[in-house]
Amino acid sequence: MKIALLFVVVSVCGAQSSDAMRWANYWADHYGLERELVYAVIETESGWNVRAISSAGAAGLMQLMPDTAATFGVRNRFEVTENIRGGVAYLKWLERLCGGDRRLMLASYNAGQGRVLRAGLAFDSEDVHAYVSRVAYLYRRNRWEAVLIARRGKEAWP
Repeated sequence: MKIALLFVVVSVCGAQSSDAMRWANYWADHYGLERELVYAVIETESGWNVRAISSAGAAGLMQLMPDTAATFGVRNRFEVTENIRGGVAYLKWLERLCGGDRRLMLASYNAGQGRVLRAGLAFDSEDVHAYVSRVAYLYRRNRWEAVLIARRGKEAWP
């Protein structure tokens, strides 16, 4: 009985992740960000959990705060398409705001652009540093996997 239940839970989660990955691909391409970066942010923010809620009040796959969600036109932070669209749009906006510096872009996504941009690269937070390092690690892993899959002659991502 427990094995069957585990299989059903894994199957349902896999279906959600597959749907989320398709939307992550779509919005990454639409906004001109690398898919692997969007995947890394989602994995770090929520672990691909559509219903994730942080103690600070961020929600959904890309852990959008209510004000950020409203700014980027997200009405339902738990709806996969809206959440990913809003999160990727926010990342793209931060990329331009930060002059393309990924460290500042990711730190701003995590801690808020006001706090980070006032200090620039001198911004000092152990939690934010760990966050940026984690996303960077996952991004590199995702890029490497994409390269290996492409070398085998298969499509890199679903």
